[in-house]
Amino acid sequence: QVQLVESGGGLVQPGGSLRLSCEVSGLTGSRYVMAWFRQAPGKEREFVAAIWRSGTQHYSDSVKGRFTISKNNARTTLYLQMNSLKPEDTAVYYCAADSSIILSSIRREDQYDYWGQGTQVTVSS
Repeated sequence: QVQLVESGGGLVQPGGSLRLSCEVSGLTGSRYVMAWFRQAPGKEREFVAAIWRSGTQHYSDSVKGRFTISKNNARTTLYLQMNSLKPEDTAVYYCAADSSIILSSIRREDQYDYWGQGTQVTVSS
């Protein structure tokens, strides 16, 4: 059984930092692509970042240069380091995984089979 469990969310002031974690279990092999998405109140869920099978990182324009996606060598934990946080980063953040996704679809949420339950990030003074 595949499980993805996010943690690390919370309340932070603008300009602050947070690191999200996603503990992964039940995934086998090295073909899994893993990603972070977020959903702000009243908005659709959007792509944040992904890490390809080769380790190449992909980011949305809104977070590029501020957020860093990474995973540990055992591929059991996915991270999202978020720096220089802005109020518009406020959202529920989800991790996702899929083994059959193609590179051109890496930003599409409908291409991911496995999801965590989400963790709330609130950026406010």
